[in-house]
Amino acid sequence: MGQTDRSLLLEMGFDPKRVDLALKHTGGLQDALTWLDSHENAEIEELGKHVPSAAAAAESTGITEPQPQDPSEAKSYKCNDCGKVLRNWDAVQFHAERTEHQNFDESTEEVKPLTEEEKKERLEQLKQRLAERKKHQAAESVLEAKKNEAIRRKRDQESENMKEEVRKKEQMRDIEQRKQEKIDDAKARAKIKAEIAATQQARREAAAKSKAQRQGIIADDNSASSTSSSPAPPRIAQPHTEARLRFQFSGGRPPITHTFPIETSIFEVASYLAQQTGLDINTFTTTFPPRKTYKLEDSLDAALSLKEANLAPSASLIVG
Repeated sequence: MGQTDRSLLLEMGFDPKRVDLALKHTGGLQDALTWLDSHENAEIEELGKHVPSAAAAAESTGITEPQPQDPSEAKSYKCNDCGKVLRNWDAVQFHAERTEHQNFDESTEEVKPLTEEEKKERLEQLKQRLAERKKHQAAESVLEAKKNEAIRRKRDQESENMKEEVRKKEQMRDIEQRKQEKIDDAKARAKIKAEIAATQQARREAAAKSKAQRQGIIADDNSASSTSSSPAPPRIAQPHTEARLRFQFSGGRPPITHTFPIETSIFEVASYLAQQTGLDINTFTTTFPPRKTYKLEDSLDAALSLKEANLAPSASLIVG
């Protein structure tokens, strides 16, 4: 029977070493198939280390082989817990391990060998059960894979959310930094503007004082010579009151021409041009020799009036 069971298992495609181990563990075709299925992924070397002996089986299952009163009469073993008749002690051990049944007795009932037709039918049933079990395991594997994929996606989403949160925080820091830079820039411009206004006020006061002094001297001279005839004073050329500026740009932008009062400062000219073009104005460079560059970051240059910069009555400037 053992050899026949082995042949059937080999025909089903099982590895010979695994078949031998299965038959040693179980002692029957049906149980051998169950054992092969349950140990499908185990290494053969590892399985070979645990071939049960009578003593080991007794220790692991908690049962001991009954001592026959008359060995010639004992033809099988019977499980008193479920009534199943087992061919040999190996089958008893495997049955006990699988079912945790503990009560076995010898039996004079002989386990009749299966006919060829019964073997084929039993083998087909076992094949179907094995296929159903594999199908169930495959379905469980698919379900487990879906769970693992859901866990992975959740983990990836959480990681992406954390990255997005970091990006938002960095963006907010950049916005706050730009706001602060604009505030600082506005304060610096206001400071320069105040310095220019103070400089212009001082110049106006100085000019008014000088004018008053000149008028006083002229009045004294006129009163002293009112009785005598004198020649008419020479005609004095009228000073320029405006400056016509032509601004040239790089990058193909068309030039702009505008007229300013000669007391307008370089800073005020740059502010006007920035409003008109949307550009950041840093320098003005004259086109006529000697070439002169006025830097807005230099408070002395920025405070110069067009008259003081010798840009009246007209000039052409390159915007930088």
